[in-house]
Amino acid sequence: MDTHIETGYTIPPFYDSMIGKLICWGQNREEAIARMTRALDELVIDGVTTTAPFHKKIIQSAEFTSGDFNTAFVAEFMERESA
Repeated sequence: MDTHIETGYTIPPFYDSMIGKLICWGQNREEAIARMTRALDELVIDGVTTTAPFHKKIIQSAEFTSGDFNTAFVAEFMERESA
């Protein structure tokens, strides 16, 4: 986790929406995705809504796991999810 926050930190009302980056790697795509899924499952950030559930849905999608996607993927994914 690349962040400046720590236990007990209070996020000020005017903050950068990226309060941290969760970075995972693996010997291959499958292992990296498995590690990221576990990290997202274990991630606890209280007090603000995060995009962790959204990222978990993305990395579990067939397009993402196969690597068969392009720069329009997120917009298309969001449209499908909201339908």
